[in-house]
Amino acid sequence: MIYVTRREHFNAAHKLECKDWSISQNDAVFGKCANANWHGHNYDLWVTVKGSPNIDTGFVMNTQILSKLMTTYVTDVLDHRNLNLDIDLGGLQPSSENIAIWIWNVLKPHIKNCELHCVKLQETENIYVEYFG
Repeated sequence: MIYVTRREHFNAAHKLECKDWSISQNDAVFGKCANANWHGHNYDLWVTVKGSPNIDTGFVMNTQILSKLMTTYVTDVLDHRNLNLDIDLGGLQPSSENIAIWIWNVLKPHIKNCELHCVKLQETENIYVEYFG
């Protein structure tokens, strides 16, 4: 089994809050992420696929195709957007965890001849999430 990873980048804003909670409760739980005027991140996204190399190309997946899928279905959609207002997460918080799941669900149908293994989303230099479906 060979694992191939491609990295892309996007910028987006969000706010974490529970609308039924007080400002002080939101601040206590979410800290700066509950900023009333939103805040942004410079996200790095790694998508890993796995499989056996194709006998003719030697590729598990052509990384140019993987890059195009990530750009078309993820970064072009999320880049410079407000994740609370512009992306339909079905009412879920626009946390890195939920965004990683959203990315997995968007990309999975487009991955052919190999298997989606992991979506890694880095929110800051100290925080990232990984989702394995």
